[in-house]
Amino acid sequence: MCRNIVPLNNLEPAATDEECHDAALQFVRKISGSTAPSRANQDVFDRAVEEIAAATRRLLDELVTPAAPKNREAEAAKRRARSAERYEAIRVYQQEKRAARSAP
Repeated sequence: MCRNIVPLNNLEPAATDEECHDAALQFVRKISGSTAPSRANQDVFDRAVEEIAAATRRLLDELVTPAAPKNREAEAAKRRARSAERYEAIRVYQQEKRAARSAP
């Protein structure tokens, strides 16, 4: 769905209610196609965020896994490294594209 959605399960320390809310907000924004709903849709938008945040919290609280909890800092470092690689690949591609256009 989105590259910036972060898995919240099996983290140490556990995901907070704020993280669940932020994930729900991201999800509702993506589905609705709107980052800021109109006044006419604000109530239904907010209600959807709250319901999804509550469902997310229940899901995370009830999931079980035999795996050891993941270290938040290590996982964040992995995400930053993947992002850097992705953006470097884009930069190189754009540079090659510019060079090809300017070549005789």
